[in-house]
Amino acid sequence: MPLLPKRVKFRKQQRGTLKGNAQRGNKVSFGDYALQVTEGGWLTARQIEAGRIAARQYVAREGKLFVRVFPDKPISKKPLEQRMGKGKAEPEYWVARVKPGTVVYELAGVPRDIAKKAFVRVAHKLPFKCRFVERRNHL
Repeated sequence: MPLLPKRVKFRKQQRGTLKGNAQRGNKVSFGDYALQVTEGGWLTARQIEAGRIAARQYVAREGKLFVRVFPDKPISKKPLEQRMGKGKAEPEYWVARVKPGTVVYELAGVPRDIAKKAFVRVAHKLPFKCRFVERRNHL
């Protein structure tokens, strides 16, 4: 079941623009290893779920997986062969806004090589270039 908000203040949103790099959510906070996107754009709820399932199946009930993004933006689409006008269409699906540098998934409790292989599988499900990052231990 794809992610979507329980309730929203406004049903429809404008497209908006996505500028700059991620200032928040760009560090490994919960796990030991993470998948960080190097390009920006929209990440649909289906893509997030596909990546989550791919990682979950690869680590096979070991460790803990953290999903750091949530689709909170509704995207509406008019039906095919619909004439112009008659207002804005109903929301079709939900997306998460992702800026370059955003950490999308994190893994804890698994060895480095398993985490890296799991994130390679996940990266194939995402429409952006991604990189594998590790937690920096500050002493």
